[in-house]
Amino acid sequence: MAVAQAAEITAKSPAHRVALVELYSSEGCNSCPPADAWLAKIGAKTNAELVVPLALHVDYWDGLGWKDRFGDHKFTLRQQALADFASSKVVYTPEVFAGGRELRHWNSASAADGAIQAITAQASPADITIKLSPKGARLFDLSASVKLRSDSRQPHSAYVAVYQNKLVSKVAAGENGGVTLHHEYVVRRWLGPFALKDGAVEVQEKIALDSIGIDVPADQIGIVTFVQNGVTGEVLQVARLALNH
Repeated sequence: MAVAQAAEITAKSPAHRVALVELYSSEGCNSCPPADAWLAKIGAKTNAELVVPLALHVDYWDGLGWKDRFGDHKFTLRQQALADFASSKVVYTPEVFAGGRELRHWNSASAADGAIQAITAQASPADITIKLSPKGARLFDLSASVKLRSDSRQPHSAYVAVYQNKLVSKVAAGENGGVTLHHEYVVRRWLGPFALKDGAVEVQEKIALDSIGIDVPADQIGIVTFVQNGVTGEVLQVARLALNH
């Protein structure tokens, strides 16, 4: 996604689909650190015009010995909603979705690469633009526009996620007790759904870094906007803007 080096920074989705890869994880789960490392790796090695990774920490492990400071019930509900689209009754960690579809064999390079390539080989059905304008110390105006490229009678919604990189947790109890965990692309703020009307929506929000943490460096933060079909659950397109550009 192109980023303009100016007071206002902008990211736009490309002409092809981008794969949104969602990892549902928890610091209380000892099966999750390998998945966390995998997500960090694909984010580091893959062009942002091909893959946008997000780590969403669920809260259903919080009563089992360790409360995940990044856990949010919103993410549990989203994981359950994605499972519902697939008529599945089960959610678990680590669970991965690509483009809104479960990627059960994420730890198989051929399976993961194949799923991502199947998405990115398609023409984009939507255009997304993210604009971020500084409005003061650690305060930004966010404008995110989403527009479908063709008419649709099905409902669609846009979402905005604010993520943070380079996070470290020293886990003192639970399945990962005594382990130091490293996280990338952890969702810290989740906005939406914003319903599209006549195939488009414009989202205007304030992004205050101090609401995430007073010591959060701006260069660890990124903004993701995506559009999802409300009938099928398919994530049609996604764009990412990193503040370190």
